[in-house]
Amino acid sequence: MAAPDVFAPVQLGPVTLRNRTVKAATFEGRAPEGQVTDSLIDYHLAVARGGIGLTTVAYLAVAPEGRTHREQIVVGEHSLAGLARMADAIHETGAAIAGQVGHAGPVANGRSNGVKAIAASPMPSPLSMQMVKSATEADLTRVTKAYVATARTLVRAGFDVLELHMAHSYLISSFLAPGLNRRKDSWNGSLEARARLARQVARAVRDEVGDEVAVTAKISVSDGFKGGVTTADGIAFAQLLEADGTIDALQLSGGSSLMNPMYLFRGETPVKEFAASMPLPVRLGMRTPVGRSFLKSYEFTEAYFRPKALQFREALSLPLMLLGGINRRDTMEQAMADGFDFVAMGRAVLREPDLVNQLQAGEVATGICIHCNRCMPTIYSGTRCPVITPEPIQI
Repeated sequence: MAAPDVFAPVQLGPVTLRNRTVKAATFEGRAPEGQVTDSLIDYHLAVARGGIGLTTVAYLAVAPEGRTHREQIVVGEHSLAGLARMADAIHETGAAIAGQVGHAGPVANGRSNGVKAIAASPMPSPLSMQMVKSATEADLTRVTKAYVATARTLVRAGFDVLELHMAHSYLISSFLAPGLNRRKDSWNGSLEARARLARQVARAVRDEVGDEVAVTAKISVSDGFKGGVTTADGIAFAQLLEADGTIDALQLSGGSSLMNPMYLFRGETPVKEFAASMPLPVRLGMRTPVGRSFLKSYEFTEAYFRPKALQFREALSLPLMLLGGINRRDTMEQAMADGFDFVAMGRAVLREPDLVNQLQAGEVATGICIHCNRCMPTIYSGTRCPVITPEPIQI
């Protein structure tokens, strides 16, 4: 049987997408007051007009302590009108819109947020220089309800897809990772116990939204640190989600925002630029051997998660989104031949928002992103490609 055309319409749960390309969630740095801005809408309009099938709004927090820092949107009645305005604008282009629904857990900056971060177990935070608290039973009940309320608000706003963030050492991921989950209760032990929060949240969200929207999850092919989620753990976890029937597709990511961020990005490591964007205590910490080891170096190769993702493809029937350094048309076509259902792109369309249109028209065969990763530190001043936009974004 011939591989599907990556540029042809496709079904994602109850939603029809115009093609199989997805703008991956990458924090936009364009909501300084925790509200949708014209700049945030323009950021997503650029890739929507550029041909992407589904654009994903990043870091829509379910609770105040779930933000990575204060300049992020907490979804609620106060942010509904702006979210609806953004969804309407994206729909006018023919693209669909997803919201990445998450709780940052130990990746949250409690000092910036003005409220202590929570995680599976207590741990020191290199971001806030505070202790992260162990989530209580009351916290987990509250957070689960917050996921449901957030899902309902995004449906009301007109979003097409909800992406549940279950990777990168965020709250749910901190329960999944044995090295971060040192609890002595029913939320730890076997993989089933460590996956309890993820499955509880997915079930609660699905029960709330039914088939009104698609529900996806971002999971890890490997966290890339000792004590993190392994590939075997990730596959077993994905099989649990598949058996539960709560998820329409899985996006296969990797790495840890807390322990090993470069495992996700690969390519050049912009240590100097990262240090310059950080508060003074963190900047000083990055000069120590421990700080320098935080930003490891990994060679960039096209579709670098493909080998591990293929193991997931073999073990699962669920639709899968391949992510990780996808810049070329032949890579997209190979993904389709491999049995993946969607391709997710981040840096490539940050550099060239109209890349999908160019690839589809045959005008180019590859994108021009050089994977210098200097876009990563710009999240604090308006996420952009500094090769073409060196100055901070005015919001």
